[in-house]
Amino acid sequence: MQTTPPTTASRTFFDLSHAIEHGMITYRGLPAPLICDFLSREASRRHYAEGTEFHIGRIDMVANTGTYLDSPFHRFEQGKDLSQLPLDSLAALQGLVVRVDPAQRAIGADAFENLDLNGKAVLVQTGWDRHWRTDAYFEGHPFLTEDAARNLADAGATLVGIDSYNIDDTADGRRPVHTILLGREIPIVEHMTGLAQLPASHFLFYAVPPKVRAFGTFPVRAFAVV
Repeated sequence: MQTTPPTTASRTFFDLSHAIEHGMITYRGLPAPLICDFLSREASRRHYAEGTEFHIGRIDMVANTGTYLDSPFHRFEQGKDLSQLPLDSLAALQGLVVRVDPAQRAIGADAFENLDLNGKAVLVQTGWDRHWRTDAYFEGHPFLTEDAARNLADAGATLVGIDSYNIDDTADGRRPVHTILLGREIPIVEHMTGLAQLPASHFLFYAVPPKVRAFGTFPVRAFAVV
């Protein structure tokens, strides 16, 4: 279905991503990003005319940093990598926010009952982003169940996002939600934030990573337009 974008005068943008900062931990056990100068402004002055300077930055980080998107290649060797994802699975998607009880850990299929999920970017608001950059973020996080993932895939969801530490229960080494959704070529966005700003529906969602070959995951500037 073709989507008519909001007019310039009426549209509002909502940032749904965490900022990436030097030394921050996104996922326990993975290294923090190293952000530094490759060429400082001071050092650049010798290359240019007087009064002209530039900064060239350098960042060393693992793919799972900040708010990031998983492509099928993250889970499956023969799955589509970031460079192969079609833009219509990442941009200008009709969005739907599903708000769950903040005290609920295992989010089952019943959370998505009687909702039109077909063709939607389904964003699950748990409120867990309130713990970002604290030790509490890594323990006891909300997650989707295997039945919920199967329901989302069978109902035709185009993308699924969550504002939690992991869309799966990290105690389950099978990672059934990643397996089901990425196996059906449904990208996943984890570590989202700010979903409380959004209406339940009638917005467009965007989460486009760089076009990197043989890479399954990368940070995104996820945002919505209302």
